[in-house]
Amino acid sequence: MPLFAAGFTVFLLLAALTAHLPLTVAALSLGASALLFILYGLDKSAARRGGRRTPENTLHLWSLLGGWPGAVAGQRAFRHKSSKAAFLRIFRLTAAIHCALVGWALSPPGRQLLQGWW
Repeated sequence: MPLFAAGFTVFLLLAALTAHLPLTVAALSLGASALLFILYGLDKSAARRGGRRTPENTLHLWSLLGGWPGAVAGQRAFRHKSSKAAFLRIFRLTAAIHCALVGWALSPPGRQLLQGWW
């Protein structure tokens, strides 16, 4: 999945740079990825010291909003949330839904509907 996440991020940037997707969409996704990477690090730290944790639903929401590549990087870098099967099932679903939404936004019907937004 790390290779797919990196490839998707490059694809998103290329789609934005070639005006197939609004630059703001790519920027928001990159921002969500950076935020989620940081949240995974903070949550791992909190887990180690018994502090206040980031709710899983928050992690899933940011993943759905485009931060899943940062989540993949955070899972690997911090070895966090990478073996919890129930969490990973939902995480993969959020990533798939986000990818499907981006694919729809790039399709002719999606572009036509969203054209007024960019």
